[in-house]
Amino acid sequence: MAWEQLGSDADTLNSKRRDKLIGVYIGILAVILAVCGMGGGNAAKESTLRNIEASNTWGFFQAKNIRRAGIRLQADELALLLETNPTMPEPAAKHIQAKIDEYRALDVKLTSDKQSNEGLDELFGKGKALEAARDVALQRDPYFDYGQALLQIAIVLASVAIISGGNLLLIASGFVGLLGTIATIGGFTLAFPLPFAG
Repeated sequence: MAWEQLGSDADTLNSKRRDKLIGVYIGILAVILAVCGMGGGNAAKESTLRNIEASNTWGFFQAKNIRRAGIRLQADELALLLETNPTMPEPAAKHIQAKIDEYRALDVKLTSDKQSNEGLDELFGKGKALEAARDVALQRDPYFDYGQALLQIAIVLASVAIISGGNLLLIASGFVGLLGTIATIGGFTLAFPLPFAG
């Protein structure tokens, strides 16, 4: 009778120890899940923010480009006026030439303005950089989506393993949790492509 009681106490002690270890394991998965959720939220916010900034930059680029086209057209019309009226009085011709020079200088400034960083060349580079940053954030997002799903499944499997006492669910949880952790790391590093992401 004492041997049976001792064996039963040992089984209960082992079961409690196992349950505690699984609880710690679930806690670790929950921390990784929280980090994964934060990374996914940040990637979504980053892609939205960069997309808005890129859209604003391209809108500004387009407005400046339209303005530059109008200035070029005005300069060309004034130059044509000078060419077609060689008998124009000298003061009027000088005034028109000064306006042409002013328009051409403004054309150059609209094309590239390194001082304000708002010339068309600079806006084009900025727009492309913002699009690239948006695209990187969009690349990160699926990793976090898969990571969160896998980590949640791993937590559920480990919780069921505590109740059922079986090790098969715990092994499955470990495998799924590892995949979720790898996906989370991939979301932050983009070190490897997702084979099932389009």
